[in-house]
Amino acid sequence: MKQKFFSLKHRSKSAAKNKLRWLKEHPIAVPAVTFGVMFLLLGAGWLIFGRQAQPHLKRDSKVVIISHDKVQQVVPTIEPTVGSLLAKLNIKINKGDVVEPAVTTKINQDDFRINIYRAVPVLVVDGTSRNYTYSAATTPRAIAAQTGNTVFPEDLVSTLPTQNFILSGAIGEQVTIDRATPVTLNLYNSSQTVRTRAKTVGDLVAEKKIQLGKEDQLMPLADTPLTPGQQIYVIRNGVTTTTVTEDIAMPKQYITDTTLAYGTSAVRQAGSPGKKTVTYQINLRNGVEVGRTAIQTVVTQEPVTQIEVRGSSLSGIKGDMGLAGIAPGDYTYVDYIVSKESNWNPNAQNASGAYGLCQALPGSKMASAGSDWATNPVTQLRWCNGYAVGKYGSWSAAYSFWVSHRWW
Repeated sequence: MKQKFFSLKHRSKSAAKNKLRWLKEHPIAVPAVTFGVMFLLLGAGWLIFGRQAQPHLKRDSKVVIISHDKVQQVVPTIEPTVGSLLAKLNIKINKGDVVEPAVTTKINQDDFRINIYRAVPVLVVDGTSRNYTYSAATTPRAIAAQTGNTVFPEDLVSTLPTQNFILSGAIGEQVTIDRATPVTLNLYNSSQTVRTRAKTVGDLVAEKKIQLGKEDQLMPLADTPLTPGQQIYVIRNGVTTTTVTEDIAMPKQYITDTTLAYGTSAVRQAGSPGKKTVTYQINLRNGVEVGRTAIQTVVTQEPVTQIEVRGSSLSGIKGDMGLAGIAPGDYTYVDYIVSKESNWNPNAQNASGAYGLCQALPGSKMASAGSDWATNPVTQLRWCNGYAVGKYGSWSAAYSFWVSHRWW
């Protein structure tokens, strides 16, 4: 046992001497080994800490372009809405600022654009009332609404630069509300409050397009000046009448904006439907109605046009529609269908095997449009175009089918 221990000890000493001799014969061995160890340690550190320090884009992230405060900020995000992204970026929205599209709008595409317009001082003059506010609204009526003023459709709202900011106390714009005159119009025993810009009773009759028959009486006389709250009567004796109030559809005006992404929109002036009254003369036989005839139609409240802005920027994948040969007139239909099918994700895959922007089933059928069908959005859209026109005759017809069936 003692002999075995001595042998192991001797062997260990011999190995140590051989190692020292080898190191002396190879002077670069020590730094080489040291460098190798350090390299391995640095590599491990990069793998551990570098991944944490360099966040990578998730597959469902979207690139968003934000224009605010005279700067343009481009960020990748997985935030679902405009409002949540602005909150995460600590971009403050002050009273009167305008965000387009609205903060509730979903971020559903790459190169999504957000525009923030900062409010400026505005003086709103409403008769003897003067209110100060901050607003970035683009129409006088929208600015007046921001101050809490109830503005009626017949009121005239205009804007002009402040002439004397020292006296007015505002350095921005001045909005003036010129109120219409409220009167009570009694048509055949049916009363409605109407607002008018007419100066006399006769002017009111002409403005409201009231047709006076030979048997009709107008009270007061046509040349009577109008005053607020005045009662005007149109009377027809010896007949039975009834009056029905009906809505007038709200008109809409659309403006194209190249600074907003295609498929997004914003309301720049809220609109409202109007009201009209239709008076019918009732035809009776033995006390029972056997028919009715419209004898008067009067607009009691004018509709207000809603102004909407629609984005037209076709950056990102949506810009590939033109490259795929899709006509500009069909972009709206394509955007609707593709948004519903894949949310404009060319890699979208369904458990059924459907794949791509238009969810071709199977995805391999898109090979007819190009061998790169699995990765190229242009190729996919080219196939989608052929599919829509070939099967339905047009993108418009394909859209109608999708709306009614929820698939295509």
